[in-house]
Amino acid sequence: MTIEHLAIWTKDIEKMKAFYLEFFEVNANEKYFNPIKKFSSYFLSFSSGTRIELMHRPDILKHLEGLEQNLGLAHFAIALGSKQMVDDLTHTLRVKGYSILGEPRTTGDGYYESVIADPEGNQIELTI
Repeated sequence: MTIEHLAIWTKDIEKMKAFYLEFFEVNANEKYFNPIKKFSSYFLSFSSGTRIELMHRPDILKHLEGLEQNLGLAHFAIALGSKQMVDDLTHTLRVKGYSILGEPRTTGDGYYESVIADPEGNQIELTI
C-alpha cells in the first residue's frame, strides 16, 4: 500500500501552488473548477507518484464550521534524500522569509529533519 495523495484546503490556491512548485519538484495538472460549488483544485505530483491536492472554495471557512475535519493531520513529511538537502532547503526557505518551526536535527526516534510551514501554516517535515 502507498499513500496516493493528501488534500489541503487553501485560502489562496495560486500562492500555495507556486510555493510547492518552487521548492518541492512537483508538477501541477490544469486547474479543475466546478462552477456550481465554486470548488477548484490542483493535483501536485511527485516523481514517486504521490500527490498533494490543493483545494479551494470561497466559502471554505463557513463550510468547515462545526465540522471536525480540521482535526487529525498534524503534519506531513517530504523526503529530500540527504542531510545536506534538508539543510539547504531549510536555509533557502528561511532566506525567502518562510517560517522555520524546527531547525535541522536528529530526533529522538532517529529522523534527521527540520520543520517548516507553508504559506498557510501547514507543517511540513523535511527529512532524508
